Amino acid sequence: MSEIKKVATRDSYGNALVSLGKEHDNLVVLDADLAAATKTGVFKKEFPDRHIDCGIAEANMMGIAAGMSTCGYVPFVSTFAMFAAGRAYEQVRNSIAYPHLNVKIGATHAGISVGEDGASHQCNEDLALMRSIPGMTVFNPSDDIEAKAAVKAAYELNGPVYLRFGRLAVPVINDTPDYKFVPGKGVVLREGKDITIFATGLCVHSALEAAEKLAADGINAKVVNIHTIKPLDRELVVQSAKETGKVVTVEEHSIIGGLGSAVAEALAEEAPTPLFRIGVLDTFGESGPAAELLEKYGLDGAGVYKQIMEFVK
Repeated sequence: MSEIKKVATRDSYGNALVSLGKEHDNLVVLDADLAAATKTGVFKKEFPDRHIDCGIAEANMMGIAAGMSTCGYVPFVSTFAMFAAGRAYEQVRNSIAYPHLNVKIGATHAGISVGEDGASHQCNEDLALMRSIPGMTVFNPSDDIEAKAAVKAAYELNGPVYLRFGRLAVPVINDTPDYKFVPGKGVVLREGKDITIFATGLCVHSALEAAEKLAADGINAKVVNIHTIKPLDRELVVQSAKETGKVVTVEEHSIIGGLGSAVAEALAEEAPTPLFRIGVLDTFGESGPAAELLEKYGLDGAGVYKQIMEFVK
């Protein structure tokens, strides 16, 4: 059996910027002294005059991007999720989203899979923060192919977009001829009649692994990739819940305010359904190898399977 191809979505981000940069002269990239880590360094090498290192001044970087967007540029501001969504929250809200400016936020190193950087850098709250901002579109791609597609879609959208990328190399799962990225539309990866698993980001692969294990126990799980946290594909969420009667959400993010909350809100309003949220509980992360952390926090395939079995019972 051939080895599964794995790519970190932060690498996908850098490569997608280069590709788009060749097509669009108005695309510029801003970084906060992290070009090697966010992978915008590849864009800097190709287009040195269109890459601006703002230094360790994330809030100021957001203001610069806001100003450039009013001059016809499409800025992609890049830094770790903790700094993009956390440190610069006020500037994102007031300087970018409030006037609905055409700024794209490339947030890398999200979630506990940041690994050894520890709790201070493992942002498990960014989806909650960003989806609460009026007019903000929020993408959380699951693999290399989807991440590149999300960057392209972000450029084509008019208005602020938050893109979430990871440090850990993850399996490529969307390498199918019929794959198509449509903002705000979930992707059904596996049909099922007993339970629906809504997953996002790197947890999409975990959900698929869990579904295989569930099938061996006679449980037919539907798996849906929710790459757009906002706007949520409410139609697909409600339809799937009505079809299967039970719902699980899986995310490398706090269960408070992220995908789990978004799905819970939709179902509470339109189709009350038994729901179990899998993610980071009301806790901070810790330092350690990414794979071991995902296992400890129950976000790998085996952990997701175990939690779903407990919910089903």
